Amino acid sequence: MRLTSEYGISKEVLSAILNSIDEGIHVVDQHGYTIYYNEIAAKHDGLKIEEVLGRPLLDVFPSLNKNTSTLFNVMQTQQPMINEQQSYVNLYGKQIETVNTTLPIELDGKVAGAVEIAKDYSRIKELNDSLIDLRSKVKSKRKTATSHSHATKYTLDSLLTKDEKMIAVKNEAKKLARSQSPMLVIGESGSGKELFVQGIHDASLSANAPFIAQNCAAIPESLLESVLFGTTKGSYTGAMDRPGLFELADGGTLFLDEIHAMPIELQAKLLRVLEDGQVRRLGSTTNTYVNFRVIAAMNIHPQIALAEGKIRADLFYRLNVLTFELLPLRERKKDIVFLTEHFIKQYNEQFLKNITGLHPQVQQFFFKYKWPGNVRELKHTIEYMMNVCNGSTLTIQDLPLMLKQYVKEKKDSTKQTDFALRPALAKLENQLIEEAINQTEGNILKAAKLLQIPRQTLQYKLQRLEVISGAKE
Repeated sequence: MRLTSEYGISKEVLSAILNSIDEGIHVVDQHGYTIYYNEIAAKHDGLKIEEVLGRPLLDVFPSLNKNTSTLFNVMQTQQPMINEQQSYVNLYGKQIETVNTTLPIELDGKVAGAVEIAKDYSRIKELNDSLIDLRSKVKSKRKTATSHSHATKYTLDSLLTKDEKMIAVKNEAKKLARSQSPMLVIGESGSGKELFVQGIHDASLSANAPFIAQNCAAIPESLLESVLFGTTKGSYTGAMDRPGLFELADGGTLFLDEIHAMPIELQAKLLRVLEDGQVRRLGSTTNTYVNFRVIAAMNIHPQIALAEGKIRADLFYRLNVLTFELLPLRERKKDIVFLTEHFIKQYNEQFLKNITGLHPQVQQFFFKYKWPGNVRELKHTIEYMMNVCNGSTLTIQDLPLMLKQYVKEKKDSTKQTDFALRPALAKLENQLIEEAINQTEGNILKAAKLLQIPRQTLQYKLQRLEVISGAKE
């Protein structure tokens, strides 16, 4: 394969471009010899470029063969492979997990090689497997323990609020927590969804059973299925017998946050588990019966998720048995003051300070600010201010940099506002006349009635303002 184009791009320039891409790139010729291999790919594979470049692919990665290698596969089928998981062992016996997009290279209608763009998920998978093993051990200890302890950190009382609507939501949650029906919790990021769900589990009949939480957007799509369903030894290279989260949640609660981030194909498999209560690990031929209550959460409105095809309608209706919506902080004005006072008290004890409250300017700003990060953003803002404050009250100068910039921009925009009344009224009048003429398709008599002014007055204004041409009687 030539690394020089008809436009004169040199091998060095093209190599520099490819090496600047933050993904592994591996190119082989039709015989399986590596002709390009960048630094990121070498880092993924735990190798040096010179150990791979110019050598047969299967010599460098002895655990692969022509059937299991994605590069050889696309050369044989002449079909691309998109986001395909591959597990293999390098020269030194290190287990590598990647997700690859692999494309055949064709020249004059013949396959001349293949190019692979790889993302390394080995470290993520190691951490995830360790977490699953830890959860499994914790569950085993709970089963053998003589005394029971709560599986969660928070209760519904941990969700602090003075807002009447939120209090009603909490009371409803306490009443329905003992139900085994699926639940759906809707709320913006930072509004306290996991705290709320933990509180429901704590108030349920399964309070001492496992509480398993997984954010569906936190791990790669290719690993999520094995995390949920578990694996059997030999299901892919390096796979071990390991339970998935469905099994670990047996008897308790499984909390799936950002359910709309789960791949659509996997949503269908989740629905099947919820319908028949059976789980089959990857690579296994046998089913395991599980019994858990699922609580899902979304940080976008379900109607938007359905319209954009982010969640299957059948799964949504299966989950949408009991629904709770947590209000954003900007709609809970009482909570802004209440939670601010709570966090100040909390950090006074932690930092050994004696801050009495907010300066009136800061309090006014807190009421006007939209708090896109909700309670989480408020808490972190107070924490920052408590760290830097040297006085007895939290002032504008103590705000984090981004919020200080926001205050400055608001002040600047207010200064630039033109408060002249006559030009503003003239502009509004002009807009209303244009809208009336457009709605009546240029009929001045009808437009005058719409504007509730005499026809002659409208004609005069049209001539004076020159807002429209071609009006008809």
